[in-house]
Parts: sequence; structure tokens; C-alpha cells
Amino acid sequence: MNGFLNLYKPKGVSSAYVLNAVKRAVKGETVGHMGTLDPLASGVLPVAIGKSTRLFDYLLDKKKEYVATIAFGYSTDTYDLEGKIVERRDVLPNEETVKEACMKLVGEIMQIPPAFSAKCVNAKRSYELARKGQAVDLPPKKITIYSIDVTEKISAEEYRIKIVCGGGTYIRSIARDLGVLCGTCATMTALERTASGPFRIENSITADEFKSSTYKSALLTPPDEVIDYPVINLTEKQTERLYNGLYDDYDYPDGIYRVYSPTAFYGVGEVRGGKIKVKAYLRDNEDI
Repeated sequence: MNGFLNLYKPKGVSSAYVLNAVKRAVKGETVGHMGTLDPLASGVLPVAIGKSTRLFDYLLDKKKEYVATIAFGYSTDTYDLEGKIVERRDVLPNEETVKEACMKLVGEIMQIPPAFSAKCVNAKRSYELARKGQAVDLPPKKITIYSIDVTEKISAEEYRIKIVCGGGTYIRSIARDLGVLCGTCATMTALERTASGPFRIENSITADEFKSSTYKSALLTPPDEVIDYPVINLTEKQTERLYNGLYDDYDYPDGIYRVYSPTAFYGVGEVRGGKIKVKAYLRDNEDI
């Protein structure tokens, strides 16, 4: 079995929990996921099965799309409802103020991750130190926010906000920063990831649906449909020589390519100076 599963993670369970459910359904296969979701969050969790786990680094589209509910007027130490309230303020911004604050976060910005996160500090997870009451000073990290839009004013305190961002973005930190920009404080009260790269929530399935399916392979997206690189088609002889480490000359510009044998997708290759080297094999010797 080989391909990508567009998995839906429900609220209230960890990413590891649903990943383990998939592992049990495909016993013996390698399984990995891209982009952990916190237990309080729901939504798209892309899962690679089999040799497709070798391709995560080659996914070009790493944009993520979220719908977050953010409450103004109080904040917690985790910036979400898992933490304890550490600040309350009577200032509640109007919708126009929230929209203006959102615009200020669009682009390449420096973001400070939450203390309650999996970032490493002196070989320990940041959240482990924060839970012990130790001060955690995490350095800011450059992230990209493509758009932030207010989609609904739920109440005087709460707004629903759609965020399109690059990898490594903490939506909880966006809630914190919006509070500061609006002259108050804020906390994320709900989060759903509606897209991750090419995977969208409307096409996702639950772990239970996957486990109960008789035709599990039919639910997977073929690996070469997920990575969008130019194509190199090899002859049977070229495929065998390449597998054995013999490099022929190829008339292709330098770059990354999807490489195909005469019968199947072979893997991801890199051309340098007319020579091709496979960076991630999707076919073994017996598959040639």
C-alpha cells in the first residue's frame, strides 16, 4: 500500500491517536503524518502510507488554511482553552479594529511561539518547562501569513477568522498578537484546519471510515499526484542502470523531477550537470 490519506482529525484526541488508528488498519506499513494538530483542534491531517513517507520533504504546496475562533478580553497561559486565565481586560475591539489588526499580520513576520509548545529548549520540550512554572524565552521565528480575514462576528467578544499561512505558524500566537494589536488580550477558543497543501477538508475521511473500508488503497491519493514537479520518463535499461548507481547523461535542466520507469512512478530525482540522482525511491529492485 502506497499513497497519501486525507485524514480528518476530530476535536478531543491527539494527532498520534488517529495516526495509531491508521497504523492498526495497515499493519506492517510505514505511516507518518504532516503537521501536528493540538487535541483541541480538528481538521485535515495528511497521512503518508508506505514509501510515500519518503516524499514529505518534496511537497511543494505547504500552505495551510485554518478557521479560528478568537475571544477578546481575556488570555490564558497557553493562548487557548487548555490553559488557565492569566489576564482579563475590559477592552473589546469593534469589528473594524479587528480587521485592521489582521491586515498588520499579513506577509513575512517574526512570530514568538507559545511557551506551551513542542519547541526544544536545552534539549527539553518547551511545554515541559512551562508546566513546571519555569520561564521560557523562545526566539521569534520568521513565518509567512498569506491572508487573514474576519468571516464572522459571533458576539461582542468572539470572532471567526480565516487564516492562510505557511508551515511553522502557531495560530495560538496569532490570537495573542491580535489581542495586543487591538489594545487588549485574546485567546483562541476553537480551531479547524480546512486545508493542508493539496488536501482539503471537504474530501477528508475519518480513521473509522478508513478502517472499515474494504478497498483501502482506493482511498489513497497516488504519491505522484501530490508532488508537482516536471517529469522524466526512463527506458527499462535506464531504470535498471539508475537503480544500480550508474548515471547516464540526461538533457534536462538542473532541478527536481518526478521520475518514471516504463511501468510506474519511480521516485523523486535531482538533475545536476546532466546527471540524475534519485533522492527518494518509490520503487524497489523487485519493482523494476
